[in-house]
Amino acid sequence: MRVPTTRSEQTYPVFDAQQIGIARRFASGAPHRFAAEESLYAIGDHGAPAWLVLEGSIDVVRRDGLSHEAPVTTHGPGGFSGEVNQLAGRPSIAAGRAGPEGCVALPFDAAHLRALMVGSAELGEIVMRALILRRVNLIAEGGAGTILIGVPGSPEIVRLQGFLARAGFPCLVLDATTDTEGRALVERTGLLPEELPLAVCPSGTLLRRPDEAGLAACLGLTPVLDPAAVYDVAIVGAGPAGLAAAVYAASEGLSVVVLDEHATGGQAGASARIENYLGFPTGISGQALAGRAVNQALKFGVEISVPVAVEGIENVVDWEGPVLRLSGDRRLRAHAVVVASGARYRRPAIPNLATFEGAGVSYWASPIEARLCADEEIALVGGGNSAGQAVVFLASYARRLHLIVRRGLEATMSRYLIERIAALPNVEIHVGTEITGLEGSRATGLTGAEFTNRIDGTVQRRAMRHVFLFIGADPNTAWLGGAVRTDAKGFILTGMGAQPLETSRPGVFAIGDVRAGSTKRVAAAVGEGAAVVAGIHAAIAERAARAVAA
Repeated sequence: MRVPTTRSEQTYPVFDAQQIGIARRFASGAPHRFAAEESLYAIGDHGAPAWLVLEGSIDVVRRDGLSHEAPVTTHGPGGFSGEVNQLAGRPSIAAGRAGPEGCVALPFDAAHLRALMVGSAELGEIVMRALILRRVNLIAEGGAGTILIGVPGSPEIVRLQGFLARAGFPCLVLDATTDTEGRALVERTGLLPEELPLAVCPSGTLLRRPDEAGLAACLGLTPVLDPAAVYDVAIVGAGPAGLAAAVYAASEGLSVVVLDEHATGGQAGASARIENYLGFPTGISGQALAGRAVNQALKFGVEISVPVAVEGIENVVDWEGPVLRLSGDRRLRAHAVVVASGARYRRPAIPNLATFEGAGVSYWASPIEARLCADEEIALVGGGNSAGQAVVFLASYARRLHLIVRRGLEATMSRYLIERIAALPNVEIHVGTEITGLEGSRATGLTGAEFTNRIDGTVQRRAMRHVFLFIGADPNTAWLGGAVRTDAKGFILTGMGAQPLETSRPGVFAIGDVRAGSTKRVAAAVGEGAAVVAGIHAAIAERAARAVAA
């Protein structure tokens, strides 16, 4: 069998006759014949299958700005169309047309594509790598996916960019005042400045000043949940713990849904670089790690619904399992619930902090924020490892970085990060210092910060437009409303049921940072995600035995 070796071959592999023979067994239908230039799928089509070319060719194009197309590739015999959205059955972000001579192609809908990847390890590896590399290329090229029209760098644009980046979804930002296409569309639709940004979905739908939930629904990132469905496992939280539990549970044949109020990756997803995770000696960004985990989960058929707020756990008459109450007065039933909701960013007692959240104050450091800090003077508060990683990352962009810590770094930060920060010439460490004031307005954004030295009482004022807060987190358990027992700090107590990770409520488990006594590390969270599946199997078996006995 032929195995692609170069990057280009891995992105657009060509199956040989033996590989085509294996793939045929997993197709979702008979071969289709298409006339010259006939459409196989359009941008925005829901559930568009991947197509394996048997004869002729398929020309693939993407959107290039608002009104143009750009070629992506041409698939000949043995080539196959699709990218990550085909794996999840989401709307297509590219279009495919039969070549000048037409084509004969074999369809693979999402379920059959996943069956191919699981049923044939060799072809599965080739297909998965190709789908991921194609998505990476679409993100790098821009123009595909979503177009955001507004003021680049504004809080609203940055918020949506951040959400799409963490979702691994390509987007292009057009300036509503200087870009010809963007300005023309704003004028045609009669939008007022306060109605921006405008989002243009791949389907052509226009959204005025959307929130993350509205944008995700338009992009097909949030699947429609069947109210009559009963899942084996419902996981609340799409961080490392929740995604690990999803992968292990689904790979063992359980039906799994993952819900998260914000984005996939959790707090780890916002980390610039994780260097102490086993198997990645050169480190990996939290976003990249989360993206790999999401694709792995999709491969095994996990439904990922983001952003969806879970508002509580309740009982339903004649149903023994836990029921999740979702936003919009919806209910979701499952035989077992895994709480992996992690933690919320801790907010320091700065009087006007809320005014600048998203307008100069950030709780994470992604490439989007880093680019906004280019050649700027910035400040970062925090002395843990996540703060250290962010300092190293941001210092390569900023002109000067002020690291604000209450005490020396030796007590809270790994030695390798301390040494790396000490070698950075543009980082100034302020020990025993706090930020006690922020200057500016919501309209203008942050313009300055006040530093107070708690040792000698001296106060400094610095002009700056960006402050990053990495001061830890509190357990994200308020949504549970007391449904399970917690310790005095709000972390969930486990080991109170038949299984080690089971909470005080039967069928409800807790893993990761939200669990009392857990080790707050990515590797530990992933380990608990794997370990909890054994307890879930036992809980489901016990419930089934009771049903038979009754």
